[in-house]
Amino acid sequence: MPVLRPGSPRPLPPRPLAALVTALLAALSLTLPLTSAQAATTPGRGSASMGMGVLAHDGRSGTPSTGDVTQTEGVDVSGHQGNVAWSTLWGSGVRWAYTKATEGTYYTNPYFAQQYNGSYNVGMIRGAYHFATPDTTSGATQANYFVDHGGGWSRDGKTLPGTLDIEWNPYGAACYGKTASQMVSWIADFITTYKARTSRYPVIYTATTWWTQCTGDYGGFAANNPLWIARYASDPGTLPAGWSYYTMWQYTSSGPTVGDHDKFNGALDRVQALANG
Repeated sequence: MPVLRPGSPRPLPPRPLAALVTALLAALSLTLPLTSAQAATTPGRGSASMGMGVLAHDGRSGTPSTGDVTQTEGVDVSGHQGNVAWSTLWGSGVRWAYTKATEGTYYTNPYFAQQYNGSYNVGMIRGAYHFATPDTTSGATQANYFVDHGGGWSRDGKTLPGTLDIEWNPYGAACYGKTASQMVSWIADFITTYKARTSRYPVIYTATTWWTQCTGDYGGFAANNPLWIARYASDPGTLPAGWSYYTMWQYTSSGPTVGDHDKFNGALDRVQALANG
């Protein structure tokens, strides 16, 4: 046994708290790579675009075959595409286009002018869309923001009514933390406000699987709101409740020039009819 002499330092007692802190820090360091990886998979606010959840949730199973039904080719674009080669798209047969204008009440597309005006200038009939985030602000607030930042409508024969892009939440829970009845109320709030501001009912863009999960397959909007269905397959599949036909169909995210290509369910004169209201 060691002998303590006057002036000798006494041995320090055990420090269980320090040992515990060290152990906790070590354990925490093991979890950091996973946490960072998870964070990296969540996109930044404002980066959402039409159909970004379709592949992850519904997959891809072919492309449409050429048939007897007359359809008119279109595209949808967002800030991801930057400056779009509209003359190239026109030359390939694209005759209508939608551009992302806004998201929530915190984002406007910095390329909106080039995309929205550029499509118009080459002769396309064009419109704007809003990526909805029902977990951030009310439907009315977002409809007003949309109209105030490019989502309006005019009877010039070249402007389509605005589109409400309502689909999987890229930033969190698929249904934005809302029950089916709450989601239906949010959508109705957006529609009512948009109609009051523009005199037009907006188009509703969605996927049947999301609509069924998050609205309870509500069928009450079909009488007034044109349906833009998202499905990357050889046909649009089962439509949401209430709609017996689709007006537009986003059928791929890997088309030429820009990825997102669409079919309008009719000849060009039907596109013009929708523009004219």
